[in-house]
Amino acid sequence: MDRHIAFGVLGPIRIWRDGAELPPGPPKQRAVLALLLLEAGQPVSLSRIVDALWPAGAPSSAANIVHRHVGNLRKLLEPHLAPRAPGRLLVRRVGGYAIDVDAGTLDLLRFRELAQRARAARAGGDTEAAAELFTQALSLWRGEAAAGVPQELRGHPAFFAVDSEHLAVLREGADLVLATGAPERMLPLLQSAAALHPLDESLHVRLVQALAATGRQAEALALYDTMRARLAVQVGVEPGPELSAVRARLLHDVQTPPDGTDDGRPLSGTDLPPRQHAPESAPAVRPTQLPPDLCTFVGRRTELARLTELLDALDDGRPAAASVVISAIDGMPGVGKTTLAVHVAHRLAHRFPDGQLYVNLRAFDVSESAVPAAEVLRSFLTALGVPARDLPPDTDSRVALYRSLLAGKRILILLDNALDSEHVRPLMPGSSSCLVVITSRTQLRGLVATHGARPITLGLLSREESREVLAGRVGGERTAAEPAAVDEIIDLCGRLPLALAIVAAHAATQPDLPLASVAAALLDDRDSLDGFAGEDRYTDLRTVFSWSCRSVGPQAARLLRLLALHPGPDISAAAAASLAALPARRVRALLATLNGAHLLARSGPQRFAFHDLLKVHALEQSRELEDEDTRQLAVRRLLDHCLHTAYAAAEALIPNRIEAPLEPEAAPGVAPEPIGGRQEAMAWLDRELPVLLSAVPYAQRRGFPQHAWLLAQALELHLDRQGRWQDQTAVQRTALEAAISLKDPVREAQACRALGFAWGRLCEDDRADAFLRRALTLFTEAGDAAGQARTRRQMAFLANARGRHTEALRHYEHALALYRGIRNLGGQAVVLNETGWTHILLGDHERAITWCDRAVSLHRAIGDVNGEAAAWDSLGLAHHHLGHHPEALDCYRRALGLYRHMNDRYLQADTLLHLGDTHEARGAHITAVLVWRQAVRILDDMGHPEAKQARARLEDTPHHPR
Repeated sequence: MDRHIAFGVLGPIRIWRDGAELPPGPPKQRAVLALLLLEAGQPVSLSRIVDALWPAGAPSSAANIVHRHVGNLRKLLEPHLAPRAPGRLLVRRVGGYAIDVDAGTLDLLRFRELAQRARAARAGGDTEAAAELFTQALSLWRGEAAAGVPQELRGHPAFFAVDSEHLAVLREGADLVLATGAPERMLPLLQSAAALHPLDESLHVRLVQALAATGRQAEALALYDTMRARLAVQVGVEPGPELSAVRARLLHDVQTPPDGTDDGRPLSGTDLPPRQHAPESAPAVRPTQLPPDLCTFVGRRTELARLTELLDALDDGRPAAASVVISAIDGMPGVGKTTLAVHVAHRLAHRFPDGQLYVNLRAFDVSESAVPAAEVLRSFLTALGVPARDLPPDTDSRVALYRSLLAGKRILILLDNALDSEHVRPLMPGSSSCLVVITSRTQLRGLVATHGARPITLGLLSREESREVLAGRVGGERTAAEPAAVDEIIDLCGRLPLALAIVAAHAATQPDLPLASVAAALLDDRDSLDGFAGEDRYTDLRTVFSWSCRSVGPQAARLLRLLALHPGPDISAAAAASLAALPARRVRALLATLNGAHLLARSGPQRFAFHDLLKVHALEQSRELEDEDTRQLAVRRLLDHCLHTAYAAAEALIPNRIEAPLEPEAAPGVAPEPIGGRQEAMAWLDRELPVLLSAVPYAQRRGFPQHAWLLAQALELHLDRQGRWQDQTAVQRTALEAAISLKDPVREAQACRALGFAWGRLCEDDRADAFLRRALTLFTEAGDAAGQARTRRQMAFLANARGRHTEALRHYEHALALYRGIRNLGGQAVVLNETGWTHILLGDHERAITWCDRAVSLHRAIGDVNGEAAAWDSLGLAHHHLGHHPEALDCYRRALGLYRHMNDRYLQADTLLHLGDTHEARGAHITAVLVWRQAVRILDDMGHPEAKQARARLEDTPHHPR
């Protein structure tokens, strides 16, 4: 037996190796482990495992999936085991798989051993020893057996059998312990079990008896009433005879006078007032319960000033909230809410001479239940001097007494880690002389609405505050000596206070370690949270994050894990719906939940973003809890969403300009965003461009080269028009890599063409020529005339940019012949216009008018609005050079109207510059300046590199105010 490994199955499944806890793995792997542990060393057949994992019907690959889970468990339990070597713990026996365990390594077997010893002691007459052994056995339970296994799998008999065994032993133990007169040792065990089995009458019989035996008759009667109502609503029956008899005996005991006589009246519910009275002359008590302040507290000056201002308003009698809620819009876990609240409380404590109350409500600590308001009130009333015998039994009476004691007093109340508004509403004092400070990971909007609470937004630290945190913990001399390393640590910690504190603690305990080494270690681990591990759960970032993730419910938590697969800086609600294959309305509700819990921040209308470290945690959870097929399918849906919407947007802007068909069809569950027109298309592309630029290389890395290549094609024209030529080279390099992996020479040619043209835009002539020649060769070998023609056009464009206009005309001549050969009228019209433009550059303006007139007519005939606008602009420029100013102005206005209709801002600016030039040439200097300013404003808004050149027109004219 391997004593280095231990297992827990009496509650959440847990594994320890050499004292360190191991993650049990994704849901189905956890279920396999649970089945093996519940059988406690007995073999479990493959067919039984399959039936348990797929109760509604197993897939054809079920056996392979089970073998894979078994293999993963072996690696987890025995990491040094050689491949294909038989394990010593998880073994294959006749009849199936088994885990080799005993009472020293599995809590279930320890439970059975203790229960058996308890029965033996009881049989031997040693009831005290039996009671102790039953208590030890039952104390091993931490919840339902194998908690955490998906609910749909818990219908398997193995889970029911062990839970039933627990209840049987609990009844035995409770009966014995109650008979020995020591009910307090069994009471918490009964309460925990009753919460898990709310309809078990025999269990509630014993719980009522235990409450009554410890002097809590009012609670016992209230429990009966609750159970009776629950049975009526959920089952439609009255309590059974055993539970009714216990109530009757309890009522008799409550109503019998102290002298033992009975007035003979029939028992009824109206005869059951619990014993309550006001506290008798409680001594004056000044509670001082605040936790220690942080001696190295820095920053948060704005928040401190706001809190002090609120208190000043309270003191001056001005309208102010009696409760101050500390909750941040992006108040993610670890942002320092408790630290700030405690610091504020200490700073303000002297203004509350009647004392300070504090409670950690533990709403997000999964290892413990949230502290209910009734329990907090008991604690607060005791702190305020109320004797235990005078504590009211019910919550409403406690609230009334609490508010009475606080009336007119100056007491500061700090409620830390609240679940929601309902959690803390009973703890609000009635007196405005008190100040309540509340921290929560959720936005307490209900309290804002009902109590006028003042929310305070607590965000990340500034860079300067982050430096102060590090300097305060590792020493100012050390941080001053390595400023670059300090800045890198701040970036890797995301300016999150807890992350900075954890890293600073590591550095402070290693004074000889350079901070550059600390930063390098964090950088090496940037894909995990290993660098932010702490000694306890409160200083371990992974654990702290996990509490919030579990608090939002399984659907929201799963959505968060899937969202971490998104490569961009933020994600729209529409893209999230496709990623998760959920209805848009449901996803918006889940996103609101995640935002309310500060696990996602709003980055715009219906857009959400991760903090970097939370995204790392969500990715870790995704790898642990979602199988690779699920993750890959989610990525496919996301890329389908991006691709299909990008294609629709590109087509709305300039129809028929993408030369690659959109394939394959979107996966089930994908809902591309509807694009209503050019303006909507441009807005979507502008909004999503950072995401799309990330999606292209991400698609290639994740094994979707076709998506990478098609996305690059959809973005090509938009990136060119926006002047994003560096981005274009990055995108098209990835497209080229994708095409080569697809072994598709035509796609390779398209990528070479787009990449060559982008290099030409950046004046990288040698690179441009090499890629364009490669593209022309590939298109020629493939017999792709349209590809050859487009490549020739781009070669001509770059030749014109270099002043080689005759060479450009030769390329256009080839392109025109190719387009005519395949009867491509749109291509022909474009070449006619571009040839006319080249004649303008050569100074042959009459010939240019001939070519451009033909282009206008052909574009209009085929309905190509974009091409028609470009031809009008060229025609205007030719008239401008000939001094035909009215004709030029008319052409430009026609072009401008069409560009505005298409919402093509770059070409609007280009035509406005030409329009201003003509006004300047005809002596309308003021009009020229006004028109140029419009063009410069557009280019500046776009961040276009040509804005500087356009601005030169303004600076060179005497009519422009300098």
